Amino acid sequence: MATTTTLDALHPNLELRYRTIPPFLRYYISSGRLRVSPYPMISLEDALDIVMTEVTPSLAGHVLAEDVYAPEDIPSSPTTNVDGYAVRFHSYTSFIASDPPGVYKVLTSLTHKLFSELPKGSIFRINTGGPLPTGTDSVIMVEDTELESAQKDADGEDMEEEQVKTRAQVSPGENVRQPGSDVRKGELVMQVGEVITSAGGEVGTLAFVGRREVKVFRKPVVALLSTGNELLDLQSRKPKSDGGWGGIWDTNRPSLQAALEGMGYKVVDLGIVADDIDAHVRAITMGLEMADVLLTTGGTSMGTSDLLKPIIERRFNGTTHFGRVAMKPGKPTTFASIPTKTAAHGRKFLFSLPGNPAAAIVTFHIFVVPALRRLGAWPSSGSPSLWDGVYKTPYRIFVYKLQDTMPLDPRVEFHRVIVRSTPNGLLATTTGSQRSSRMTSLCGANGLVQLPPLAVGGPSKLEAGGTAPAVMIGEIQMQSTREGEERRIGVTSPRV
Repeated sequence: MATTTTLDALHPNLELRYRTIPPFLRYYISSGRLRVSPYPMISLEDALDIVMTEVTPSLAGHVLAEDVYAPEDIPSSPTTNVDGYAVRFHSYTSFIASDPPGVYKVLTSLTHKLFSELPKGSIFRINTGGPLPTGTDSVIMVEDTELESAQKDADGEDMEEEQVKTRAQVSPGENVRQPGSDVRKGELVMQVGEVITSAGGEVGTLAFVGRREVKVFRKPVVALLSTGNELLDLQSRKPKSDGGWGGIWDTNRPSLQAALEGMGYKVVDLGIVADDIDAHVRAITMGLEMADVLLTTGGTSMGTSDLLKPIIERRFNGTTHFGRVAMKPGKPTTFASIPTKTAAHGRKFLFSLPGNPAAAIVTFHIFVVPALRRLGAWPSSGSPSLWDGVYKTPYRIFVYKLQDTMPLDPRVEFHRVIVRSTPNGLLATTTGSQRSSRMTSLCGANGLVQLPPLAVGGPSKLEAGGTAPAVMIGEIQMQSTREGEERRIGVTSPRV
């Protein structure tokens, strides 16, 4: 049978925090239900600074953990950078070109060994990237030759070129890549800390120098759970009740799992956790055993069943670094750490995002993604806090023009938008109502316009046609000059 307890019995510091609340506010706390949060409201800047201070690089994703050096010259011998024929320019007995324009017998890798001297009066057919045979030093392009004669098959059809006529005089070393001209033996080609992205350049570089394996830092594993008796699992065959209120579909787990796995992180799905202390303890314990970071949604607001913060502090001796943030959406966002012997630095981190689905996705991109990358030893471009009012995230770009008027709130707000690249620059269009429960406001959204907080004596809104910065969470759409036609361009940060 489920057990219950009051928040006062569960929360070790609640009485102390109660005494710090001004007397005229204590009236709003009664019968175990908080009317005033014991967690101070902190600014977005302070919240980001706390996350990035507490999270230290102990794990990593596809980030190099060693320097990579070229084991040999690349190319290791002279090779051609065109399709054509290897010829001799230099003569060791005269300054006259050894193979001037004329008719030559064609040899191939099937009729001549590379390390044997090329016979006089012959040239060697070669394809791009192929090594030059001994004695040759230049390559004439196939476009500068013509077929003179060919071997015939039984039907009299040309089968294999026998002689070609060269029509140009090449310079010494023309169309040839010299040994080590791309990379010298012992040259540093990749450094510790470089991110191996999905763009292909880093993997290609490793293959280029012959590295089949390389040391990388391990990616953090994320345990994911939703909380709330009202939630229904979309994958469950249990139907919603026809009579009365049947609950709501759990939106957060599927959406966050898709986002995490799209970035290459392994996810441990802990399912839906009931509003019960023992269920919370079991789920968190399992998450600590199986993952490096715990990501929960719901259970951090002001409801009587919002149990997460006191459970972290009372049952796991954890530390809640912040429990409220002055931002919209996402005020109840919580960041905590839990001591454990299995973690590199003696603790693991927990992010508890708001239960409202749009707020969960927004705060995931603002807080969780930078923290996962810091754990993954991604290189930092500076303090991950606010600078000139702009959150310095790996996704950050500037939107040149707002297509819609956007009202300001006393808190920093992240307004969901669709950013398009047009002949007139980057334009941001609102996705409509910004209610934190409205998940459809993120359908198609690829950016979060950061609106400044409402200031005394300042404007109450940003007008259409004005400019604002945006945190990019997806690919920018490119608008064609033909009306109604769009395509996407990948200008977001690399996926790992």
